[in-house]
Amino acid sequence: MTRLTRRHLLATTGIAALAGCSSGDDGGTTLSGPLDLPTADGRLPLPAEPAALREEARSGGPAKDGIPSIDDPAFIDADAVDFLDPGDPVFGVARDGVTKAYPQKILVSHEIVNDDLDGTPVSVTYCPLTGTVQGFYRGNTEFGVSGRLINANLVMYDRTTEAWWPQLLATAIPGPWNENPEIRSLREFRLIWTTWEQWREQHPETHVLSTDTGYAQNYGRDPYGSYNPRGGYYDSEHLLFPGRVDDDRYHPKRVVMGARTADGAVAFLKDALRENRVMTGDLGETPVVAVYDDRYDTGYLYWNPDEQAVKDDDGEIAIDGSTYAPDDLPLSRIHTFDAMWLAWVGYYPETNVYD
Repeated sequence: MTRLTRRHLLATTGIAALAGCSSGDDGGTTLSGPLDLPTADGRLPLPAEPAALREEARSGGPAKDGIPSIDDPAFIDADAVDFLDPGDPVFGVARDGVTKAYPQKILVSHEIVNDDLDGTPVSVTYCPLTGTVQGFYRGNTEFGVSGRLINANLVMYDRTTEAWWPQLLATAIPGPWNENPEIRSLREFRLIWTTWEQWREQHPETHVLSTDTGYAQNYGRDPYGSYNPRGGYYDSEHLLFPGRVDDDRYHPKRVVMGARTADGAVAFLKDALRENRVMTGDLGETPVVAVYDDRYDTGYLYWNPDEQAVKDDDGEIAIDGSTYAPDDLPLSRIHTFDAMWLAWVGYYPETNVYD
């Protein structure tokens, strides 16, 4: 039996063919000026030295920019959407006076959308192999798909200095087009992984990324399978590419809600959070509390150093006799996102994990 590779998989939908139309290549570096972008207050943790991570990179099949980012995105009103079913995954953002939804069935073919939120340049990024969607402030640059993977996870590159940025790590590392980048971490914003039905119910005036991307793609077919109902790559034990560590405590594609800071990393099994609705743990040595939000089927994580009693109250969260929406507790929120277990534990093997 022929082993399925990402190149074979993507070729079936024409994405690999797009590489031939791409301006990207694996040649020399052409820097277009200094990189000016908002970065995190401190560096996020890395599982190894940046140069060592670079040595772990492997080809994902398509060449540099062979999976083309969307650099001039168009949006349509919710009432004009005719290509989404109610259960289709979308990645939603509501901030800075802007509400947008990025359909998974579009991002699976592009992985990066260079967009803006009310004039602020951002990149919305999605890695189908690890089930991670993350938003970054991009300053004066754009991000593209390098064609490389580390820990089965998308490696982005910035088009100003051409440094590599592993998506889940959100931190620059050396690469063949820039051997000595400044090692710093990107400033992130939250994207909510939810369904079209749930997002539209909460945000009926949302704008939605259009299938008018400038590329001839069949956005009705996901080369990896389907999330609605789940099938194919997304819930099988088969891995197209291995993770960094072999940890079989959980199904490799079981979803966690993860957070990482300079103090360490923590993960809550998403299905456990869905069932328990409120869970406690520690990030480093500081208590944290995770709460479930059934409006979107997602979770939020908060610092809780005083270990205040936090309880679910029929969909709202009760603290000291007052109730709050799950995304608006009077505690300091920690950036949290969905990830497959194989990816999370590969980058954060010392993570605290709660199930």
